[in-house]
Amino acid sequence: MKQIQIAIAQLNYTAGDLLGNRDKIIDAHKQAGELGADIVLFSEMCVTGYPAEDLVLLDRFVKKSYQIVQELAEITKGDVPDMLIGSLRPSQHGQRPYNSVFLLQDGEIAYHQDKYDLPNYGVFDENRVFSAGELPQPIEYKQVKFGIMICEDMWNMKVTKQFKGADIILSINGSPFEVGKHEQRLNRAEANIKALNKPLIYVNQICGQDDLVFDGDSFVISDSYELKYRLSRTQEQVVLTSWEDNGYVWQCDEGLKYEYSSEEQIIYQAMILGLRDYVNKNGFPGVIIGMSGGIDSALSAAVAVDALGAERVRLVMMPSQYTSEESLNDAEECATMLGITLETLPIEEIFGSYQSVLAQSFTGKEGDITEENLQSRIRGMLLMALSNKFGHMVMSTGNKSEVSVGYATLYGDMCGGYNVLKDVYKQQVTNLCNWRNHYLPENGVGPSGKVIPDNIITKPPTAELRHNQKDSDSLPEYEILDPILIRLIEETKSVEEVIEEGYDSVLVRRISELLHAAEYKRRQSAPGVKISKKPFSRDRRYPITNKFSG
Repeated sequence: MKQIQIAIAQLNYTAGDLLGNRDKIIDAHKQAGELGADIVLFSEMCVTGYPAEDLVLLDRFVKKSYQIVQELAEITKGDVPDMLIGSLRPSQHGQRPYNSVFLLQDGEIAYHQDKYDLPNYGVFDENRVFSAGELPQPIEYKQVKFGIMICEDMWNMKVTKQFKGADIILSINGSPFEVGKHEQRLNRAEANIKALNKPLIYVNQICGQDDLVFDGDSFVISDSYELKYRLSRTQEQVVLTSWEDNGYVWQCDEGLKYEYSSEEQIIYQAMILGLRDYVNKNGFPGVIIGMSGGIDSALSAAVAVDALGAERVRLVMMPSQYTSEESLNDAEECATMLGITLETLPIEEIFGSYQSVLAQSFTGKEGDITEENLQSRIRGMLLMALSNKFGHMVMSTGNKSEVSVGYATLYGDMCGGYNVLKDVYKQQVTNLCNWRNHYLPENGVGPSGKVIPDNIITKPPTAELRHNQKDSDSLPEYEILDPILIRLIEETKSVEEVIEEGYDSVLVRRISELLHAAEYKRRQSAPGVKISKKPFSRDRRYPITNKFSG
């Protein structure tokens, strides 16, 4: 009976780190050899990191990455596993390079295949940087025929039909996280299996890359749609799968199958991965967060501690004359729960100085939102001063509901280098806080147990920039606001379509106007973890100067 041992390498790569990625591949190859693998599968563009964006357009980058492919081929000499890796293949006549997969066998590049279907939607713009390959064919590897799909190729039935004669389908991916994505991948994999009556191996990278998180979640599915393996969404793993031919179809043994209990768990763990990699890969010693005593800064602090450890997180309270005793106590309690000493930098005196300087210029003008924003900008300035002095990155803490309607101060509370809540609606913030108070995330390094005081979660949200201020003074309750925003943003429904669902027409039109008016603010905001289908980044690109309404 024919047999083959296939290792899946689910690793954390960094865009542009050719030598670092090479070393990861070599280490995984060694691990796979110790496990007894015949061949190791790596993810899409693993040598270069994915997405490498405009690095791909640099000839010197393409040449160096291809040299590393040749170096890696050398280590397959002798009694060691072969490799299937993703990288760039130089093109001829000055064309854009190819997004390719290489079979490295017996010390040589034994085969290459170029990606056929180049996605050009959402976060992807591969048509801009790659040349498209030809329709692929199955390849013979030892005693088995592989049908190889490079990410989007798995979603193209024209490619699928090419692999009628294959024994095992191999899908190598750079697939970013969003809520519900795993089910979409499984469904697409099963559509391919149904068309071919063959098993499928899906391998993905696991890392944070700017505003994208790649959530691993690699898997193996049999020809009868049985899930044989499912890898972690939080860890690098090299896992051996054992296959044998029963005369009709290649069958895989059963192994580890990671399960996840809730949407909140998946989102929280993605935020940890995104923040951790952003901070570490960009060389920041840690982060600074302005604490307000409110739910957004509390959740941001919890994610930061879970991602980096309490010793790398600095929490600063900057009270004004409008800050309540309740907020001071809540912020202090939250910091204590997280194992951090809260710093306090009062801003009342600074605020008074600014007002004094501006008094003559503001003659005849009543106090308004200008003075509110001034307080927020003072806080941003103090946080940036600490960042400059100590090197820690400032985290901004605005949630998607606020950022959607412009309920945020440019160069104030929007100040920062990264925002884990950027794509999280206010009601989701509450749900995530409640989840974290009951569970310790598997990729977290923070304390177990409750980390966010109950009062922070249950009290009415307020910016505390004037006396007795509440968010509801300026916005509808989030229970009403969030569903309208989801329809306008995620579902791209028109104002009329949302009104037809029973929402108040005046309110919907007002929210739509606020959404459009805040585009210039969002364009200047910090990157943050993609959670939804339509984050304010690559997936949703509206012109700032825009007169279309509806």
